[in-house]
Amino acid sequence: MNNISPLASVSPKAIIGDNVEIGPFAYVDDDVEIGDGCKIFPHATVFQYVKMGKNCQIYPGAVVGAVPQDLKFEGEITSVELGDNVTVRECATINRGTKASGKYVTKVGNDTLIMSYSHVAHDCVIGDHCILVSYVGLAGETVVDDWAIIGGGSKAHQFSKVGCHAMVGGMSRINKDVPPYVLCAHEPLSYVGVNIVGLRRRGFSSEAIRTIKDIYDTIYYAGYNISDGCAKVEEGFPKSEERDTILDFIRNSKRGIIRASDSSDRSHFD
Repeated sequence: MNNISPLASVSPKAIIGDNVEIGPFAYVDDDVEIGDGCKIFPHATVFQYVKMGKNCQIYPGAVVGAVPQDLKFEGEITSVELGDNVTVRECATINRGTKASGKYVTKVGNDTLIMSYSHVAHDCVIGDHCILVSYVGLAGETVVDDWAIIGGGSKAHQFSKVGCHAMVGGMSRINKDVPPYVLCAHEPLSYVGVNIVGLRRRGFSSEAIRTIKDIYDTIYYAGYNISDGCAKVEEGFPKSEERDTILDFIRNSKRGIIRASDSSDRSHFD
């Protein structure tokens, strides 16, 4: 049974699942699909062409599915897709995709938290179990892989990519790709180590974490350029999911990856 406030504005063309709550003065537009167990809090807005999985929560002031802030947008039908258990906190915004990108959709994966006042621009792809801390801004076509965490106030240049299990320090300027499993901070944004605490929490073995650290030591600190470092890793480390994830990410990077830091300061993560 649904609990929809009589003060909410809900289009009869919206598809509403079971056990959905929609609070007073919330707005749900045409061509919206809301999955079972979702909560749309008072004064939240869900515009056209949004598809939402189960148990999502859209908090007051949040806007999901507004048209892209892209001058190439010509009114075409594009969409936003949210997975299951996505939380969009107060005044965060998620824009629809664009035709010009060839993607037509902005995607947010399962179990992802987008905190207050964050912005997810057109055609971004955010994976599962990610966290965007308050005031994060992702420019168009940014990709954030599974389990990544982006610290508060950080800003990502368009087409940037953040690898899986990476953690970006607060107030960072992301203008190069952030490889998987790393901690990064400082200005310019730099590699400061492996995300050891996060990997342990997610069940990575000590051996796997040690291998990841040794791989990055080879790439960053053994005196090679990035291409030669990757070649040495491929030659010197047995095939594994972690090794291949790192090498595939770096070799497919179009913007280039962040460089190593000269400082071991990790205060950005405290």
